[in-house]
Amino acid sequence: MSGKSFFIIIGALLAIFLLSNSLFIVQEYERGVLLRFGKVDNADLKPGLGIKLPFVDEVRTFDGRVLTLDARAERFLTVEKKSMMVDSFAKWRIIEVGTYYKATNGEEPRAERLLEQRINEGLRNEFAARSLQEVVSGERDQLMVDLTKALNQFTQNSLGIEVVDVRVKRIDLPTEVSGPVFSRMSAEREREAREHRSKGKEQAEIIKADADRQRTIIEAQAYRDSELLRGEGDASAAAIYAEAYNRDPEFYAFVRSLTAYRKSFSGKEDIMLVDPGSEFFRYMKDSKGK
Repeated sequence: MSGKSFFIIIGALLAIFLLSNSLFIVQEYERGVLLRFGKVDNADLKPGLGIKLPFVDEVRTFDGRVLTLDARAERFLTVEKKSMMVDSFAKWRIIEVGTYYKATNGEEPRAERLLEQRINEGLRNEFAARSLQEVVSGERDQLMVDLTKALNQFTQNSLGIEVVDVRVKRIDLPTEVSGPVFSRMSAEREREAREHRSKGKEQAEIIKADADRQRTIIEAQAYRDSELLRGEGDASAAAIYAEAYNRDPEFYAFVRSLTAYRKSFSGKEDIMLVDPGSEFFRYMKDSKGK
């Protein structure tokens, strides 16, 4: 290998080395800071390809997505000085990268420790201001809202972190507390159940009375309509009979006799004692009724 080729290879390797230490990439889901001699020079690097000075600048990137802090269960006291074990978790994300780096040195475990301390302190204060019943069944949602708001007042300015949400996964009561609490909660639920049943019965009576009233009205209207229809039918029948009688009285008498025969002899067990010469058998003996 000649001396010229050797220097070309050395130059190429040096160029590759400088280029690899001059370029950096910030992913879309990342937040980054540029450090110059260890101090923050650019506190919010945009996603994409960037250039930095080799051996002078340093780029630190952090996960910018919503992260989960699963805190350890801690013992807290309520306003009645009753203890309970509370297991909680929080959702958080970085909003000010420079503040976050200065407060935590860019170390996520350190950020989580600081955040966990503030969450435990906030939970302790919120639980201490509420009764056991309020914490367990009454105001837990409002407690979480108040705690999240209070945490953000500190973390956004001091840690560069936004607490998205804080939730209690589980609350365990000590044995000496759980019995009376469960009894009191059971009594409270039974009282509420009785109230709901009472209101349900009252509503049922109202609905039943209204249904009875509507049924009576509907039946009365139906009876009225049926009587009107029956009257109209009777009137129509009478008019038809009268018209038929006026057209042919003899045929009308014949039809009426046939109708009478059919009705009289429809039952097999019926017995009639009638004079054969009576007017009833007029058309039985002669179709012309003579």
